[in-house]
Amino acid sequence: MKWNMNQGAPGFWCCYKKNHTMELIYPLATNGKLFPWAKIRLPPDVVPLHYDLVLQPNLTTLKFTGSVNIVVNVIQVTWKIVLHSSGLNITKATITSAGGHQAKPAEFLEYPLHDQIAVMAPEALLVGQNYTVNIEYSSNLSDTYYGFYKISYKDENSEQRWFAATQFEPLAARSAFPCFDEPAFKATFLIKIKRDEKLLTLSNMPKVPKATTPVTNGIVQDEFFVSLKMSTYLVAFVVADLKNISRETNGSLVSIYAIPQHLNQVGYALNTAVKLLEFYQEYFLIDYPLQKLDLVAIPDFQSGAMENWGLITFRETALLFDSNTSSARDKKLITAVIAHELAHQWFGNLVTMGWWNDLWLNEGFATFMEYVAMEEIFPELHSDEDLLNLIFKAMMKDSLNSSHPVSSAVQSSEQIEEMFDALSYIKGASLLLMLKHYLTKDVFQAGIEVYLHNHNYGSAQSDDLWDSMNEVSIFDMKINFRGQFSSITNGTLDVKKLMKTWILHKGFPLVTVVRKRNVISIQQEKFLYHMEPENWTSDTSYLWHIPLTYITSSCNFTHCTNAYLLDQKSAVIELPEEVEWIKFNVDMNGYYIVHYAEDWKTLIDLLKKNHTALSPKDRANLINNIFNLASLGKESLEKAFELIDYLNKESSTAPLTQALFQLSHIYSLLEKKGEQQLAHRIEHLLGDKIDQQRWTDDGTLSERELRSMLLAFACTHDMRNCRATATEMFKKWMKSNGTMSLPSDVMKAIFIAGAKSSDGWEFLLKMYSSSVSEAEKSKMIEALATTEDVRKLIWLMQNSLEGKVIRAQELSHIISTVSQSLTGYLLAWDFVKENWEKLTRKFHLGSYTIQNIISLSTSQFATKAHLLEVKSFFESKSEESSQLRCVKEAIDTIQLNIQWMERNLAKLQELL
Repeated sequence: MKWNMNQGAPGFWCCYKKNHTMELIYPLATNGKLFPWAKIRLPPDVVPLHYDLVLQPNLTTLKFTGSVNIVVNVIQVTWKIVLHSSGLNITKATITSAGGHQAKPAEFLEYPLHDQIAVMAPEALLVGQNYTVNIEYSSNLSDTYYGFYKISYKDENSEQRWFAATQFEPLAARSAFPCFDEPAFKATFLIKIKRDEKLLTLSNMPKVPKATTPVTNGIVQDEFFVSLKMSTYLVAFVVADLKNISRETNGSLVSIYAIPQHLNQVGYALNTAVKLLEFYQEYFLIDYPLQKLDLVAIPDFQSGAMENWGLITFRETALLFDSNTSSARDKKLITAVIAHELAHQWFGNLVTMGWWNDLWLNEGFATFMEYVAMEEIFPELHSDEDLLNLIFKAMMKDSLNSSHPVSSAVQSSEQIEEMFDALSYIKGASLLLMLKHYLTKDVFQAGIEVYLHNHNYGSAQSDDLWDSMNEVSIFDMKINFRGQFSSITNGTLDVKKLMKTWILHKGFPLVTVVRKRNVISIQQEKFLYHMEPENWTSDTSYLWHIPLTYITSSCNFTHCTNAYLLDQKSAVIELPEEVEWIKFNVDMNGYYIVHYAEDWKTLIDLLKKNHTALSPKDRANLINNIFNLASLGKESLEKAFELIDYLNKESSTAPLTQALFQLSHIYSLLEKKGEQQLAHRIEHLLGDKIDQQRWTDDGTLSERELRSMLLAFACTHDMRNCRATATEMFKKWMKSNGTMSLPSDVMKAIFIAGAKSSDGWEFLLKMYSSSVSEAEKSKMIEALATTEDVRKLIWLMQNSLEGKVIRAQELSHIISTVSQSLTGYLLAWDFVKENWEKLTRKFHLGSYTIQNIISLSTSQFATKAHLLEVKSFFESKSEESSQLRCVKEAIDTIQLNIQWMERNLAKLQELL
């Protein structure tokens, strides 16, 4: 939040006493009086029990008025009630004691730096007593994506309409109503909303039947049932013109809502949501506790979705499925997002983390459960391959010095926003995956049930989860590990001891394996890129408790997986017999990288002779590990290229995706140096694969996804005759004025080829503006951003920021695409620099979008000049900006790119 000089003094005043001890004097409120509280976290002396909230949003003036009655209970005697309020114009505050009939006017003080207000009681508030605080206020509907915000969209008749929706996580409930806006302050909520009788309102709970009452001419008030006990960030309401379809399951009505012209795209989401809801109730052994579950497609929405209890809000591309234009990939995305948000109804909503330092308990769990559920219900989607690729990306972030432990202390709003990153979501999920494989599926599932039962309607922290796992594993765990280890006490495993080594420390281990006949020596160290010493903190002495898994040539099926807990710096495993090869981290179920020292050659030969001896995930894992080791300088790039030489025989998506990812990254770095030789190498490896792809939508989901990826890559980099075929199809489509139907899996490749010509680009933009399919629009926007016309790229970014022709929700997607290309990578960074203030106002400092924009717009830099420029730019901004973790990460990444080029460029030129 920007400090405004006339808001009173920021920070705290300190003065020196004679004996030189510093005494804290409280900060000043906006009216110049002392504000009675100096900390960011609210005082514990008063807790909320219940809120009565009445709101009246006006979609003509785009303002809203509100009044809230909060019943609070006093824990220790006090004269003040401190709570959150942000940007609200408060006109009146009163306090009523329990049983008292007289509401007494109360003075209120505001301290905007911490988003706090203090309601000063006319007399002492007594321990154990309840009081009701009433506050009346008004505000504008927000024009960011945060709080109670407004959205404009065009209806079926191209008329502009308004829509109001909420996004409160993490800290924005306070900008819609004064409240105790911290996750542990759970309470019940009774919500009433006044609206235009032509519109519809939704909230967390069902509407009370027959409780819609007329207010004034054309305005009615809806009343919703009292909610369950929940955190403020999960409160939600929507006021709009929406249509829905519904189905009942197990006593709950599941509905999908969208604007009227999108109603024909909600069928897939309804079927998926019902199946997932049924699955989770069975898995957790706890019924979904509400009578209804609404999933709403919001026309302009910053994140993918938000898990508000009973009223989940989605970006349209994450909920709407159009059978003509949605690809295999789109179907997978929709399924995954619904699975994630439904898991939150238990993990996050029923049991909530006590504070944002443990956000991973919400997000890591929901991410983990989304894949558990998808594997179980939609095995044809092969979602485990997606998780694998996400884990590889999270490890890239986690190997930088700017990384953070999964559970980290946070206080300021920027630090809290920054917890919403790949480490909370993906590393959190992969640590749970590792634990599940270690404890066995049944023990793990029983541990989750205990955790949810012990903490329902309350708050929890990481240790509570480990205690629940220990409770179960003491009875259940059959130790199948050789030897005694320090994580195992009295023959039982201490889950807390094991997992603390993973969540309280950043980074991950590198395990080096040396094989001599049947004796395997293993040792662990931190996987660390050594860069400029002053930026690096050393923690080489750190030890993880690593549940290692391995298979060998003597038995390489899943049921032959061996396990070993490495909780020392090094150890020796003796195999019963000599083996030809050994592969650690089976199916990449562990969060570590393996270096095979002399044995890489054996594995390279194995892939050449018989690559199916290893699973597709194991092959992807080897590709990822060897390229990472080459970046580290522990293995030669030559060997990494040797390993992927087998790819012309590869037909599985996971290893091909990983190889393409590694090659694209190197290709991008070289391209900026004017080096083109890698293109021939890629074509040699993948050319046949590209040629085999048909321009249709047939095949299994996995084959279809691979086709999308290979053809989009080939058309972007002008390989084989991809562009010629695609351009031909684009011309026919253009000739039909966009009425001809294109295969959805190759649509993106066709649009990319079409966007290369000026006419094609203009036509695509015209079609974008008139398309009703969000899936199609998303492919169009990506193609528009691949043009080599500088003016068009600048226009695209500028217009998306303004949000009129292209929604601002697309901006990070556009910047991502623009910054990948040789034409666009400098433009993207210039755009970020020139529009920094606008960007941070629209998307909030530290938000996931800002993290993405910073890392994407700088990820291609590999020169000292660019390093200096990025550093200087952020140093010239506010301290909050320069201290952002994503800024440090961007700087780390550029340093890594420079180091990579210095280490490998000359070798690569020889190799290629």
